[in-house]
Amino acid sequence: MVSAVLVTVPLGYAYNSIAIILFVLYSVLAAKKGDIHFDKALFLPIALYLLMALSLLWSVDVGSSLKALSKEASLLFIPLALFLNRRYIRMGKKYILKNFSVAMVLAGVIFLARAFYRYIQTGNTDVFFYHELATIQINAIYVSALFSVPLYYFLTLKRKNTWSYTAFAFLFLLIFLLASKTVIIIDVMLTAIYVLFFSRMPNKARFTVFILFLATAFTLGYFSKVKERIISEFTTKPTQTEEGTNILTVREAWEKPRFTANDYFNGSAFRVYQFRIFTEMLEEDGIVFTGYGLNASPQKVFTKGVEHNVNSEGSYGYGIQNFHNQYVETFADLGIFGLILLLIMLGVNLKNGLKNKDFVHIAFAILMIALLLTESFLWRQRGVVFFTMLYCLVNLSKGFEKEYHEKNTNNGGGRLPGVTPL
Repeated sequence: MVSAVLVTVPLGYAYNSIAIILFVLYSVLAAKKGDIHFDKALFLPIALYLLMALSLLWSVDVGSSLKALSKEASLLFIPLALFLNRRYIRMGKKYILKNFSVAMVLAGVIFLARAFYRYIQTGNTDVFFYHELATIQINAIYVSALFSVPLYYFLTLKRKNTWSYTAFAFLFLLIFLLASKTVIIIDVMLTAIYVLFFSRMPNKARFTVFILFLATAFTLGYFSKVKERIISEFTTKPTQTEEGTNILTVREAWEKPRFTANDYFNGSAFRVYQFRIFTEMLEEDGIVFTGYGLNASPQKVFTKGVEHNVNSEGSYGYGIQNFHNQYVETFADLGIFGLILLLIMLGVNLKNGLKNKDFVHIAFAILMIALLLTESFLWRQRGVVFFTMLYCLVNLSKGFEKEYHEKNTNNGGGRLPGVTPL
């Protein structure tokens, strides 16, 4: 059931919702007194959801807030299901991660096969990259995050074989094809750290693999769409294209009073503009403690877009986009207390990963901290389900398995059947 929730994340929302409902329903129906256990780390997502519900009292857009509550329900129901039925944890984290990782490799095969089919039809190589490969509905950045955790899983397997090496290489290639800059940088950095400091290879072999890995990563980045996206991201010199489009600098994005339909924000400039209007909202509306209400900030973003003329005819639709920053989005919607809860949750996640010396857990924690800087990841159903399930799984399983082991040892039973200590 746990695996089903994760495996259905890249599928349509209906499939994932059905998997969550069945998971929660089974947990409730099968719950026994001896299986109920409460964990402090899992109260954090529940607390965040309760704050979201409470924001209905002051939301400036109650309809949008109410609609978003159902989308964010994973923050409440997944921890509660695990509270009620810890038998899932007997499976062991590595078995759930194995199921998820194998499923993501198969999903990658399907994505690539579909791209080849479209290439045969159109002759357009763009079908192998970014949103064209993942589809706009699923989003390349979210798929990159889904592929990254299996990448860490295959990387850290103690007993590697041809299959695990092939799966790692395949996922690594797909992540570059998906061309999410943040995910690629984090994955390359974490893989390099693992090779240098965590792998069991002899020092000479470790250094050789490290150099070969960086050379491969550089080659993939240079000869793919990643190079174009990085150049576009960090273009700071204002230029006029042939079409008359003005590429804005970061300083212009922060200071220019009004924009025109020909002004173009690259990724960095757009996020600076968004943070600018967020600071203006804080100053003008006094939302430090409450925020506007769950998912109620978009109408304020649009109003600011009108004020700064980024919604003009012929523009790129900047005024209807969210903050692309989960920290800012949370602050704007739920106020300082929502941001504090989010930061505590991310801090606990990283702390537990370091404490348990679990590289997959550490990598997942770092990936989420970084990805939330560039995406409103938890304000989307795929993002919140993926994060909540893995957050609960990695922060809960150690304590449960230790408790079960001690209980069975005291009873003379020894290790749980079929469970390998994590």
